[in-house]
Amino acid sequence: MVEVPVYRPFLHGNEEKYVLECLRSTWISSKGSFIAQFERSFQEYVGTPFASSVNNGTVALHLALVALGIQPGDQVLVPSLTYVACINAICYVGAEPVLVDSLPNTWQMDPVDAANKITAKTRAILAVHLYGHPCDIVQLKVLADQYGIFLIEDCAEALGAQVGSTHVGNFGHVATYSFFGNKTITTGEGGMVVVQDPSLHERIQILKNQGNAPNRAYWHSMIGFNYRMTNIAAAIGLAQIEQVALILEKKRNLAERYRKLLQNLPLSVHEELSGYHHSYWMVSVILDRSEDRDLLRQHLLSCGIETRPFFFPLQHLPMYCHLQKCPVAEDISARGLNLPSFPDLTDKELVFICDQIRYYYRTHSSCLDAADTPAVLPTFI
Repeated sequence: MVEVPVYRPFLHGNEEKYVLECLRSTWISSKGSFIAQFERSFQEYVGTPFASSVNNGTVALHLALVALGIQPGDQVLVPSLTYVACINAICYVGAEPVLVDSLPNTWQMDPVDAANKITAKTRAILAVHLYGHPCDIVQLKVLADQYGIFLIEDCAEALGAQVGSTHVGNFGHVATYSFFGNKTITTGEGGMVVVQDPSLHERIQILKNQGNAPNRAYWHSMIGFNYRMTNIAAAIGLAQIEQVALILEKKRNLAERYRKLLQNLPLSVHEELSGYHHSYWMVSVILDRSEDRDLLRQHLLSCGIETRPFFFPLQHLPMYCHLQKCPVAEDISARGLNLPSFPDLTDKELVFICDQIRYYYRTHSSCLDAADTPAVLPTFI
């Protein structure tokens, strides 16, 4: 039985109050005051002029590609090490995904490998800010500008992440966010599409609403989709964005505690590079040996501690196994582990997790000093 889950949403604000207000108003579907309030608060937080709510992060990616006119015959660069929704969305529009390898230090998309894979058919780079650390979006923007192609930012895991003083999502033509239950802020299911260009924002608004032209009921000017967020979800989102600073502070404190308690072990906590601000969506670690990853997960689960492995490299999935090999991404994926990272994780729970990790290495590895770890199995009381 899982006693310490890998994630649990932080619901300590006005969520119940706003949802009840929404219910009492009877506006529970895709119209109501909370939608506009949430969009406005979100765009103010990330510093973007336009934000459009949608019903999940995957459709946000699909909508971004459709709005930019990506179509069959086009190529889109995407990191090998990312969640499957990124490449699926590329295939939804009939485009060809081209996999890009990772940087060994940040685990993010490698701009040099991306540059080497640009062809005459390349129309866009889909850059992902993996696990909350910004990718080298400045260099990717230079690359996109140089070749006259679109830059899309997947910020699903990076709310609160910054490059310098600029929030991620403000470098590309379009950026997307996810509000799934394990994201930094949640609406249960939900997402956001943010842009800088008003005409592109208007196109996204039409596309997400069945192609309905603004100010003319039931006049559908293009083939669109039902990708709207509900007013209830937006009510939860508004309460969540009101607490985002506190949530991010708690996550950052967790990461620092993990880093301190796991020092001198054959693993490393995801590092924050100078000039970047890590949002620590997950406290992610990479083990020195891939052989330890699944064994450690099994040991922690036997103690009631849930963890998650890193994403499989996309080329390992059956439907994408014909795509490019990316050796750095494959190595990182095989050694990566996400630890419990929810904001309400107590220090007692965190110490227990770290004690169990030390116990695993004490009993499975000769590389540690016996004095550095407990000689008996630690218990959680």
